[in-house]
This record gives sequence, structure tokens and C-alpha cells, in this order.
Amino acid sequence: MAEESVQVGSNGNDVGDSISAVIPGWFSEISPMWPGEAHSLKVEKILFQGKSLYQDVMVFESATYGKVLVLDGVIQLTERDECAYQEMITHLPLCSIPNPKKVLVIGGGDGGVLREVARHASVEHIDICEIDEMVVNVSKQFFPDVAVGYADSRVSLHVGDGVKFLKDVPEETYDAVIVDSSDPIGPAQELFEKPFFESVAKALRPGGVVCTQAESIWLHMHIIEDIVANCCQIFKGSVNYAWTTVPTYPRHVHYGVIGFMLCSTEGPAVDFKHPVNPIDAIEVSSKRPLKFYNSEVIDVGSHAIDMLKRPLHHRCSRLHRAAFCLPTFAKKVIDAKAK
Repeated sequence: MAEESVQVGSNGNDVGDSISAVIPGWFSEISPMWPGEAHSLKVEKILFQGKSLYQDVMVFESATYGKVLVLDGVIQLTERDECAYQEMITHLPLCSIPNPKKVLVIGGGDGGVLREVARHASVEHIDICEIDEMVVNVSKQFFPDVAVGYADSRVSLHVGDGVKFLKDVPEETYDAVIVDSSDPIGPAQELFEKPFFESVAKALRPGGVVCTQAESIWLHMHIIEDIVANCCQIFKGSVNYAWTTVPTYPRHVHYGVIGFMLCSTEGPAVDFKHPVNPIDAIEVSSKRPLKFYNSEVIDVGSHAIDMLKRPLHHRCSRLHRAAFCLPTFAKKVIDAKAK
């Protein structure tokens, strides 16, 4: 257990305003991104502490959630609940298009999204652009079950700025882009701005999809409004907002809610709410079965016997589709921006 206080500040901010501290035995996450709120985890042992070129990096063993990765004082993942985020940010978009072959991951240095993308047999190549090499190395050392994605032969790692990487990508290169970013503070700020989404749209083939981390409906509706407005101007296919629960994302302290922006480019129609590329069938014999996401297929018609005669788009999945059901207050704001 920690015997002394350890401070982890957010880059570019006054440390007094945004520190998280391991005070005798406890880690508390405090930030101006969620004023007046905090969440704490009991610390058994600090396993790693370092400062990269971009941010503070820490790993500790918690009493209840296994090992925890912290960047600039903000929890990024825990062993216990990382599946809820990694699986949803990956399979919501990839299960919405048929046979994705080339995928780009921006951020996601822990390797969890790579692990999930690699479940899709149709995928032939996966690029990942992560700005912070320390995150990659620390994840491989302390979170091998997450970083296992790096071992896949289809993966090419590019250490560098994701914004610059996308600008250099030829048009219509990818079937899907997944943006696994931290909050819009520090090195991730550009990943929430309009020029970045324009670069994403250019890099996608017609009918290609993007899924990006899009904050919490409880705390960040002003950020979500801007994201929706920008995406509606840029993506001429479909624009949708989905959400899931991740208990130890204290920045989404109200029941651990975090959202995703899902968009498609003009071309073959994409209906994000009805998966056309279910992953469950290939999971039966998997050594690493899905823990959270499922595309359990049910008939939405009145006659179940007709189900087998219908193409897949006439069926839906309970969990996949439920991710797009928004509470009234959030639906009103998002729908207004989407018009």
C-alpha cells in the first residue's frame, strides 16, 4: 500500500486545479473537466510512475479493479471493466458494415481496441497511430491481456501525431477509423476539432465508418453538441450517438457513462442500429471470448418463422441497438443539432 502522497498533474494546467493524488492508500481523480466531483480507488501498490514527452503515466494495483492505467491523473482503464469500453467502441462500428478490410486506430495505445478489431476475420490490415510510446510499452508490460492486440501480424504501429498521420493518408484508404482518445485536454484536444473530422472523412471509403470517444451526456453536453454539429456538416451518410457504461470512468461519475460518435461517409447506406456483420458466431471457439458486447440477433417482425428468410438488416441485436437509445434530455439536444 502507498505510504506517501503521489501527485499526478494534467499537462498544461495548474496542478493545484487538476491533480489526482494517491493519499495514504487511496487514488482520487480530480479535474476541472468534472468540477465538484471525484472518485476514489483503494491502492494496494504503485507499480509504475513516469513522465513521457506528453503526459504523466502511472499504473497501480487497486483493491477491487485489478491493475489501473492512469494518464495525467485520469483513469484510462482497469483490468476489471476495460472490456465494456474496448468492445463497444470497436464492434459498434465494425459490426455495422459488411466485411471491413482495412482499419485505422487513432490513439488506443493500450492495445485494447487492436485486440477487438483483430476478432474480425475479414480485416486484412490494421494501422494504429499512438502519439505516446510510453503508453504502448507500459501497457505491454503491465496489461498483457489488453496489449495482446499488438501481437497480431495484421497490425502496423505508427508512433506519432494522429492528426498529422491522417493528413498524409491517401483518400478513401480505410473502411473504418476508430478514435480512442482521452478527454479534450492536452495531446488529445485536436482529436475533437472540425479539421480532424474532415481528415477522417477524407481517409474513409464511400460508406466507411468512424467511431470516436464522445464524452458523457451527464457532464459534457456542450462538448457533444459541438461534435454532433461538426459531424453533421462533414459526414453525409449517417450520424449517431451511442453510449455504454464503464464503472471506473469517474469523469463519467454518474453511473460511469461514456459515449461514442458514430458516422458514415456518403455511399452505401449504413444503419448503425442494425448490425449487418455479427461477431457472435466466430466467438464460440474463441480463446478470449467477448465479455460485454453482443450482437444477439432477434426477430423484430411479427412472425418469427420468417426470420430465416429475411436478410440480416431485418434483424436487430438487443445490446447493440440499446446503445443508441438515449434519455430524453440528451436526445432532444442531439436531435436538434443533427437537423
